[in-house]
Amino acid sequence: MSHMMNRRARAMLFAAIAVASLAATGWLLDRRSTELVGPARVIDGDSIVVAATEIRLYGIDAPEYRQTCLRAGFAWPCGVEAANVMRRMVAGREIRCRPRDQDRYGRTVAVCFVGALDLGAAMVKGGFAMAYGAYEADEREARDARRGVWSSSFERPAAWRARHPRTGR
Repeated sequence: MSHMMNRRARAMLFAAIAVASLAATGWLLDRRSTELVGPARVIDGDSIVVAATEIRLYGIDAPEYRQTCLRAGFAWPCGVEAANVMRRMVAGREIRCRPRDQDRYGRTVAVCFVGALDLGAAMVKGGFAMAYGAYEADEREARDARRGVWSSSFERPAAWRARHPRTGR
């Protein structure tokens, strides 16, 4: 009988260790419990760092930091402006990010908020990012109102990155 108890106890211990290991690696955690919270450091118009994690905002593609656009015949630093818009939105505020995926560069892809404001939606609605799998209605609104990059001639960020493989990610 005690041999049977030892076997059962070992099986229970093994199961507990397996569950704990899976939980520690994130396999059993609810997405809400993995929310990243804290102040943000802005990299560019669609990339930030929160809680020591580099985050690519879900559903948007903003001009790259070094990218320029053409407005009224003059070049303007639309990539720098997109980053500045993001900086103003997050400045000194608590950011909450809900991870959704990981991109090919190993960055966490997440939907991020300042209070109730969805940063990705705000960037697209303001005309400083294009919809990339989400926020299409916001992009139409910005384009129709000629906000941000939509008031200029510009190359889509993906095309710009393809032509500048060393300078843009």
